[in-house]
Amino acid sequence: MITIKNDEEIQKMKVSGHINYLTHEYLKTLIVPGITTDYLNEEADRFIRSHGGVPSFLNYNGYPKSICTSINDEIVHGIPSKRLLEEGDIISIDIGVLKDGYHSDAARTYPVGKISKQDEELIFHTKKMLMIGLEEVKNGAYIGSIGAAISTYAKKHELSVVRELVGHGVGKNLHEDPDVPNYGKYNTGIILKTGMVIAVEPMINSGTRNIIQYEDDDWTILTRDHKNSAHFEHTVVVTDDGYKILTGE
Repeated sequence: MITIKNDEEIQKMKVSGHINYLTHEYLKTLIVPGITTDYLNEEADRFIRSHGGVPSFLNYNGYPKSICTSINDEIVHGIPSKRLLEEGDIISIDIGVLKDGYHSDAARTYPVGKISKQDEELIFHTKKMLMIGLEEVKNGAYIGSIGAAISTYAKKHELSVVRELVGHGVGKNLHEDPDVPNYGKYNTGIILKTGMVIAVEPMINSGTRNIIQYEDDDWTILTRDHKNSAHFEHTVVVTDDGYKILTGE
């Protein structure tokens, strides 16, 4: 069921989203070669709690950590561990925050030290796709137009859109209706309404769109061809004439 949030609910989600934003801003200062993803997880957990929030991902459907850390060919749901970040890696960090009964969800992909030109372009274009998708968001617009804009841009730049994983509604539950695919056709699908809150999150591969799951943990999703992937996400509220980012400054 799709829910429309009232002003009080949106304000609570804005607070949750701001903690999410601040956590990303803090973690990006820690990302250097030689640190572990467990360290990032511990610092994120501590930071979120110090600001009055709770990590949304911890124990969600059995997920064992507080954030997701996906390195290089890992698309999403990478589990923090003792793995050391290396010069030239890229890392996607996905963060969920629960505050006063409402969630926020946001992801970014970061360079570790100096990265390749190809990975720089992958990160640049994936972030651009998020914003291009958001340009389609407003009251009365079709949800299919979001994915159409993202996939059109991806094709132009010879990048691949993951189809098995999609954006989603956000609210009292971390994942709510509707699904928000990163592919589709313009002017099709559910009509967006003022007060709907959705997470738009392009997951973009530098190679083919095909994916596999890491059997050892039943969580981590990787590219089948083991080429790198990037991920950007914002939680936004639909407004009469556009959108407002809740996981931004």
